[in-house]
Amino acid sequence: MNMNKGQSLRMSGHVLAVVVSIIAIVTLMSLSLLSVGLNSRVFATRTTQKITARCAADAGLTKALFEMNEKLKVKPWDDFGLPQSTDETLPNCAALFSYVVTGKAGGVYTIESVGKAAAIEKQISADLGLQGLFEHAILVKDSTTLKSGTVIDGYNSKDPADTDIELKIGTLSTLADQIILNASVTVNGAVVVGVDGDINTVIKDLGAATGDRYAMTEEPPLPKVTPPALPDMSTDIDIKGETLILSPDQSGKYTDIQIKKTSSLGILEISGGDVVLHITGDIEVGQECEINVKSGASLRLYVDGDIHCRADSGIGSESFSFPQTFQLYATGAGEQEFDIKAKSDWCGVVYAPNANIILYANGNCYGSIVADDFEYKAGGNFYYDAALREVRADDDYVRFVVKRWREK
Repeated sequence: MNMNKGQSLRMSGHVLAVVVSIIAIVTLMSLSLLSVGLNSRVFATRTTQKITARCAADAGLTKALFEMNEKLKVKPWDDFGLPQSTDETLPNCAALFSYVVTGKAGGVYTIESVGKAAAIEKQISADLGLQGLFEHAILVKDSTTLKSGTVIDGYNSKDPADTDIELKIGTLSTLADQIILNASVTVNGAVVVGVDGDINTVIKDLGAATGDRYAMTEEPPLPKVTPPALPDMSTDIDIKGETLILSPDQSGKYTDIQIKKTSSLGILEISGGDVVLHITGDIEVGQECEINVKSGASLRLYVDGDIHCRADSGIGSESFSFPQTFQLYATGAGEQEFDIKAKSDWCGVVYAPNANIILYANGNCYGSIVADDFEYKAGGNFYYDAALREVRADDDYVRFVVKRWREK
């Protein structure tokens, strides 16, 4: 009986030891799980704070960029009062952001933005540059067609030694067959399509050679251009079988332009400096007639109506390879039609995002085109002038964009 009692006590001791061991193991596991949970919660909190701080820093950069572009609207530009702010609250969030814009030699500006969330800070910086209306060789809202054998290439009128020209042609559209590249077309640059577009759908390639093809990540703005205030001439420009010379002191607002031949050709000659015209109606250039911007002069032409160039007529600048000398802007309220011809090479820039443009020249074309639809029928090739990207703060329709971005 004593033996059984001893055995019972020993068994009870073993059971107690097992129970204590189980309790200890469960306690350790619970503590480990609590530790893992705590560490996960701390990690999640810090990750959230990092993301929040980054969002705050991005908000600071975005606001600084917006304020720089608002400052651009005030002419002339100056470097005084560049945007800065300290500890602004990110809306609907406990985070703060601060930013400052500083200027560098050569007109380069840098944004430094810091976002704070609890004890976490994120700092980003961005270098800004100016961008104008003519960043692309050809840019359309809808469709463009290049005839067989066309070469799209680039040059720099301000630096002929610069042969490494980056150029793009593109559409904002994502619909099928919006860029038609006929047989033997060569684009010595990129072909881009609208945001999230499928390059194999949007581009109809009938045997072309190009550089990179890709979809835009951001749609470039196409601001509406407004004609400058000019003297109202309350008349048209009507030329019949003669040459009419316009000089800078005849800049103004006219109702329309009609040029016709009789026994002699009708010619509108721009000479003597910078001429600015606002045409509230249409421009009609009759057969074999022309609008010619002479060497040493320039023409900025704002047109509310349509342009029709008849057979063997021409409109453009004779300062070949300097497209800034002829600038054409569509300023009508609705859709416009621009039928542009040149008797030899054509040189100029056209900004007409609401216009359907057909360009035909008996030679090469130099410049840049922005249109709704664009069809290129010239006898030669199309050359984009990289100097068009060189804009100043006091130019019209320029904006600051981020050129380089860094995170610290």
